[in-house]
Amino acid sequence: MARRHLLWGWTALLVYLTFGVFLETLHGFKAGFYLDVGNEARRLMWRLAHAHGTLLGVLHVIYGLTVKAMPEAGDALASICLLAALVLVPLGFFLGGVVTNAGDPGVMVFVVPPGAVALVIGVGLTIRAIARSRVADT
Repeated sequence: MARRHLLWGWTALLVYLTFGVFLETLHGFKAGFYLDVGNEARRLMWRLAHAHGTLLGVLHVIYGLTVKAMPEAGDALASICLLAALVLVPLGFFLGGVVTNAGDPGVMVFVVPPGAVALVIGVGLTIRAIARSRVADT
């Protein structure tokens, strides 16, 4: 489980940090489909995808290290929930910015709330698993 989350976390960091460089490049080249006033919703959604994807990637690295240090902290449902959040939250923001409707994000932004719920559940289950762990403090 630790290896899976380390791999997903580092991969997410590569993908979303690269996406951030892409967004900076669009800004540098003054790309109209990204910077024009009418595309503010796209700009916001894509920045949210970049930021949330990067932070969730870091969370997965931390979770992987936690499970490696405290195997009892590994919870199968927490793992699935955290992986679902890593996919759903940034993807929902990204797809919500692909097609915007009069300044509002596209309908795919509705993928974000289930991802957020999965994130909260995954973190809560991890806290519970750590609290129940019988590993001696060092």
